[in-house]
Amino acid sequence: MRWTIDHASPERLQDQIAGCVRRGIAGGELALNDQLPPAAELGEALSVNRNTVLAAYRQLRDEGLLEFRRGRGVRIAATEQATQPVIDAAADLLALARDHGLDRPAVFRILKELP
Repeated sequence: MRWTIDHASPERLQDQIAGCVRRGIAGGELALNDQLPPAAELGEALSVNRNTVLAAYRQLRDEGLLEFRRGRGVRIAATEQATQPVIDAAADLLALARDHGLDRPAVFRILKELP
């Protein structure tokens, strides 16, 4: 799993860390019950405060993606919820396209042309 954050980005560091976990789940690098690094260890590796990592972990816990277990650390609790917002948006996009006379292949061509 690759952890990357941009300290110069206007996006909050905790949101960037949470995004790394979401990408790891969506890309299949993180699976159900996989353990994440301890906050202090990850914070040191990313040059951020451990509380920033904990805030990201809590955010993902509140979304149902992570679970905290005493003595077992932080683990992936669910994988489906990580991609559900994208699936919902894609369904909305396809419905909008249909309303405008476009079929799936036309939408895929449009998406491929986007930067």
